[in-house]
Amino acid sequence: MKAVISRKYNQTSTTGKMVVFDGDKLLMSCVTIEPPDNGNQVNVSCIPEGVYTIKKIYSPKFGKCFLVDDVPGRTQILIHRGNYSRDTRGCIIPGIAFYDIDGDGVIDVIESTKAMNRLLEILPEEFKLWII
Repeated sequence: MKAVISRKYNQTSTTGKMVVFDGDKLLMSCVTIEPPDNGNQVNVSCIPEGVYTIKKIYSPKFGKCFLVDDVPGRTQILIHRGNYSRDTRGCIIPGIAFYDIDGDGVIDVIESTKAMNRLLEILPEEFKLWII
């Protein structure tokens, strides 16, 4: 099982497309939102591009989600439900599509719970995530 997030950077957020493969078979694609690239600063930046080990966990705040292991200089980076880039302090939020929900000019994601539930359903307890 392999997951890849390909990103686009802008001043207000980092948007991406996540694809999940089982061998050559595409199982799912969704969109992602993260904070902008602020040099990997804690709580205000997306994480650096690279390959990460991801583990399913239970978070008291977010419920079932994924932990992104071995982020340089960072801890407790999750893939969890949310809608706005302000819902994350460095974590990755999946969604079905991009949309400016609150009309503030900053892109958001919609149907995050739907995307997260599907990821939890198809991904194993541990897998690799490539962020490019």
